[in-house]
Amino acid sequence: MSELLRSNTLPAALVGGPPHSGKSVLIYSLSQALRVRGVEHYALRACPDGEGDWSNEAPPKWVRQIRIKGQWTPQWIERISRDIERRHLPLLVDVGGLPTPEQAEMFGRCTHAVLLTPDDASRARWRDLVGQHGLPLLADLHSSLQGQDRLDVQEPHVQGVLAGLERNSQAKGPAFEALVESLAQRFAADGAELRRRHLASAPFEIAVDLDRLARTLGAPFQGARPGWQPSDLPLLLDYLPAATPLAAFGRGSSWVHAALARLAHPARYASFDVRLGWVEAQRLAAGETPPAGPVSWQVQQFAGVMRFTATLPDHYIDISQLGEVAAPLAPAGVGVILSGRLPLWLFTSLAQTYAAASWLAVHQPALGGYVVVHSQDRRYPVGHLLAE
Repeated sequence: MSELLRSNTLPAALVGGPPHSGKSVLIYSLSQALRVRGVEHYALRACPDGEGDWSNEAPPKWVRQIRIKGQWTPQWIERISRDIERRHLPLLVDVGGLPTPEQAEMFGRCTHAVLLTPDDASRARWRDLVGQHGLPLLADLHSSLQGQDRLDVQEPHVQGVLAGLERNSQAKGPAFEALVESLAQRFAADGAELRRRHLASAPFEIAVDLDRLARTLGAPFQGARPGWQPSDLPLLLDYLPAATPLAAFGRGSSWVHAALARLAHPARYASFDVRLGWVEAQRLAAGETPPAGPVSWQVQQFAGVMRFTATLPDHYIDISQLGEVAAPLAPAGVGVILSGRLPLWLFTSLAQTYAAASWLAVHQPALGGYVVVHSQDRRYPVGHLLAE
């Protein structure tokens, strides 16, 4: 166990159970409930199965197109384990449904466990797995498609039934509420201090708290979290200085951060990453994509428009690989559309790389289209949502 892990006192709650037990729905529901309470945290999908909040929020046709089943590799496991270790916020950690002994090494990077199982056999297996790594249980829950939500025991850990955990639904009931309360107590202890500390460590003088700014600008909220809409972008960009070094902290979609990175250009921009801390955008070299590069691109050209769709051959990209990314060539003055499951820091780097585009749009699956984040073309105003 590394020195970093021993010194990292932030909680990391593993959420485990077999495939199709409803873990993705449970993690999404827990994250939403914690957001409503204003509890700082991050839901880390530590398995290469293409899941994320978007899989519960996006239209089904987008989910089918985007969802890619990845492969567990030693390198992938090593990188995700490191991400868990160097966390900067409390984590909910999805470890997949069929971990091998090698994959289960990630368990030792967590601090607690939440189990969701449909039968006695899988329950025994998962209890044995977390027990091998000494993880105290926060909850041991039974998943039932047809049953009734029920709370059986609250101490020393939550036990009960969660029913009907199907995609595009949310967990509910007394056992779920008891688990939310348990997590909130552990996650919220240092939340305000963490936010203050992270903002104080921002690399630039102007450091934006996106949650606070959303309230100032009157953006809609989903519980305690801002639910930025494309129509909020013009007001957001007018409020902040252009061509000025800028750092942004807080939950925001890729298109929000891409818009801010493009606003800051040619000055520097940094976003806060829960696994890395502050990450500065970098302009990327443009040219042919190397066959073994960390990102591959599908390039589509229309009249005055280039659409670049990214995929990650290894289903993961590390910040150390940013300099290896080659951005596709785009003639100055064309519109550029960016798509793909990429980290925020790569979207912000691409936004600065394509600064010469006449307009720039970023894919947002939950909205079923592409959000225009920068424009010098009246036909494509900032905040406009381009349908597929």
